Amino acid sequence: MSEPVYLDNNATAPVRPEAIEAVVHALNVTGNASSIHAYGRAARAIMEAAREEIAALIGGSPANVVFTSGGAEANNLALDSAVAAGSKRLIVSAIEHATVIEAAKASGVAVELLPVTRDGVADLEWLRERLARWDAADGRPFVALMLANNETGVVQPVAEAADLVRAADGWMHVDAIQALGKTPVDMAALGADTLVFSGHKIGAPQGVGGLAFGPRAILTRRQHGGGHERGRRAGTENIPGIAGLGAAAKVLRASLSDNTRQGAWRDAAAERLKAAGAVVMGEAAPRLPTTLNVAAPGWASDLQVMALDLAGIMVSAGSACSSGKVKASHVLLAMDQGDLAGCAIRVSGGWKTTEAEWNRFADVWLEAHARHTARRKEVA
Repeated sequence: MSEPVYLDNNATAPVRPEAIEAVVHALNVTGNASSIHAYGRAARAIMEAAREEIAALIGGSPANVVFTSGGAEANNLALDSAVAAGSKRLIVSAIEHATVIEAAKASGVAVELLPVTRDGVADLEWLRERLARWDAADGRPFVALMLANNETGVVQPVAEAADLVRAADGWMHVDAIQALGKTPVDMAALGADTLVFSGHKIGAPQGVGGLAFGPRAILTRRQHGGGHERGRRAGTENIPGIAGLGAAAKVLRASLSDNTRQGAWRDAAAERLKAAGAVVMGEAAPRLPTTLNVAAPGWASDLQVMALDLAGIMVSAGSACSSGKVKASHVLLAMDQGDLAGCAIRVSGGWKTTEAEWNRFADVWLEAHARHTARRKEVA
C-alpha cells in the first residue's frame, strides 16, 4: 500500500523540525517569563526572540505583537477591542472564518456582511458605497477582511479595501492565518490596523498564535488577571509554543518562495479533474498556490473525502472547524455556488508536500470518480 498523502495543511500543517527543536529546548527552561531571576530571564529571552521573528515576518513592530492561544482568541480580541473603542456596527466579509463571524454575532452590536463575487472576491464597490453613507451614530467603522480564504485560497484585495476604510477613519482588521507563509504579508503595505496569525498553520505547534496591531488600533484586554503581554492579555505565556512559533517564522522568512512552484503542481492536478467534469472554485481569482477547492457535480463532499481517505489521501470537505458537521460551506454559498457547495472538497498542500503527492491525489480521485459515475449509471 502506498504511503499516506496528507493534503489538509489548511487545517493544520506538520510541525517543522526546527520548531520541534525549539519547543524541546524551551521545555528544558524552567523559568516563568514574568520572573526576574536568571531562569525567568531565560524564558523571557526565548519569548522576545520569537516576537522579533514574527514581527519581521509580518512587517510589524515587536512591541505591538500580542501572543495568544491561537487565531480564535486573537480574532475575538480584535473585535471585542473595536466594540470597546466605540464601534456599534461591524462589517465582516461573508467568507470570513467562523472565529470572526461568530465573534461579530456575539459582540452585541449590529453586523453586516460584505458580499463577494462568484469567484469569491470581496465586492469593493459595495464597501465603497456602504462607507460613503456611514452613520456617525454607529461609531467608528470596523471592517474585517481576511487576506486569503481558508477554503478556496482566494486572495482578497485587502490593501484596496484598507484605503477605503482609512478614508472613512475606520479600523481595518485582517485575518492573515491562511496567507502567512504562503504569500508575502506586510502589515504596513496591507493597511491593517490589526492582523491575526496562528502557529499551527505555518509548522509551529497548535495552541499558539497572536495579534499584531498598529497605532490606529486601541486594544482592550478580554482575558483579565496579571500584567502579561504588556497588560494586553493575562495568563502565563506558553513559552514552548511561542518558541516553536518563532522558529517556524524564521524558517518561513528564508523559504517563502518555495511555495510558488506548488501552484503548478496544484494546477496540473486541477486540469485532470476538470477534464472529468469537476469545477474549480475561485479559479478566475488570485489564489494561494497551495489550495484547491474543487466540486464534482452529483458527488457529495463527504463521500469524496471518505473515498480518498480509504486510499490514504487526506483532504477535507471545507473548514476543519466544521468537522463532524457535514453541511454546505458558508463560503461557497456566499459565492453563489449553492448548487455545488455540497459537492466540493478542499485540497491543501504545505511545506512537506511534493509534486508526486499532488499527482497521487489526482490519480485516486479520478479512479474514485469513475467508480462513482459507473454506480450512478447502474442505478439509473
